[in-house]
Amino acid sequence: MPFRTSPVVAEDDWVLRLEVDDGVGILTLDHPDKLNAWSWEASRQLGARADQIRFDDRIRVVVLRGEGRAFCAGIDLGMPEDRVTGRSPAEKVRNYYEGIRWVHERFRVFSELPQPVVAAVHGYCLGFGFELALMCDIRLAADNAVFALPEATIGVSVDAGGDLRLSHEVGAGWAKLLAMTGRRIDAATAERLGIVQQVTTPDDLVPTAMALAREIAGNAPLAVQSIKRTIDGFAYRGLADALKFEALSASVEFVSDDMPAGYAAKAAKQPVQFEGK
Repeated sequence: MPFRTSPVVAEDDWVLRLEVDDGVGILTLDHPDKLNAWSWEASRQLGARADQIRFDDRIRVVVLRGEGRAFCAGIDLGMPEDRVTGRSPAEKVRNYYEGIRWVHERFRVFSELPQPVVAAVHGYCLGFGFELALMCDIRLAADNAVFALPEATIGVSVDAGGDLRLSHEVGAGWAKLLAMTGRRIDAATAERLGIVQQVTTPDDLVPTAMALAREIAGNAPLAVQSIKRTIDGFAYRGLADALKFEALSASVEFVSDDMPAGYAAKAAKQPVQFEGK
């Protein structure tokens, strides 16, 4: 299983840029030529950036945003690096399970940052992009934002906890409808469902997110962090066990015939007939 656990590019070339501005850490998804598509490497960098933020006493609040035309259009369908392999289907499932669990550990460092995280979402927020936004504490969206969990349409299940977090935010029925269909919703619908807390124009999105971050940063940081810990401790109790089950359940699809057919069809923008095998 060729799998690197530390970032493999120089920090100047990272796809996650971190800046600090008057108490606010601005974490930018900075791979605009691919609509900030996600990869194993991005997961490594997210964990590393979260470690930086966690112990930086200059940062009281984080704003997460995307460069270019989209927040994050989901997983890079090419995913050329770190292809997970195995000498048998069983070993490949095992390797995917451990890989997904490793990714979950990176995401946990980010989602459990002591500092609150405000997501500023514009354009496409699909698949993992949607899951990443759901890891944040407060979500703002531009009126051009589009949300979806399209994994089932390419032959895999949701594997980063987005379905679990979504069911907490909007209820199991809506989470199942969105995840099972892959249906896209606009920012107004996301606000109505409670997925986002405020909708702005694209031009006002980042200024509004920064103003909110500075409002929170002006309060007592230990109190703010305590509020985040206690609310999350209540709201997401049981999430760790559910994520372990999700990692195991999702690993099975990676040795199916449907998954490569779905990926190939999506990349070619062609329809696909799934056979359930």
